[in-house]
Amino acid sequence: MTAEAVAPLAMAGLSIPDHVAGELLAHARAVLPNEACGLLAGDPATGRATSYHPARNANDSPLRYDVHPEDLVRIVFAIESAGDELIAIFHSHTRTPAVPSAADLRDAAYPVLHLLAGLGGADPVLRAWRIDSGSASEVPLRIG
Repeated sequence: MTAEAVAPLAMAGLSIPDHVAGELLAHARAVLPNEACGLLAGDPATGRATSYHPARNANDSPLRYDVHPEDLVRIVFAIESAGDELIAIFHSHTRTPAVPSAADLRDAAYPVLHLLAGLGGADPVLRAWRIDSGSASEVPLRIG
């Protein structure tokens, strides 16, 4: 997906079925105290995610994430083989809100949306962001 293709997606926001939201939150809880990460596939024209692909956090850290390179290759090939496209990168914040950190802003390299889960409160919070050139803007997120 090109940077130009992200603009319409960011305007429409991100839509995630309940079961996909459940999968990524279950993954985030399962790898605590470390950050979870994974990729969402779907249709960039509608902003609808259709599947979640969990990945290993190569950093194995509660403060940072990096999608393991082997998982990245495997997942991207699987997404393309299914006829879908990568539309968002997911990761969790274990103790902070679902807002991109300075490291998230600096390290964002793919022209897709970023879905963050904040696990620091009583209930997890999901928020979607467009990160471009070191700045973030929140985009609408619909679950259901």
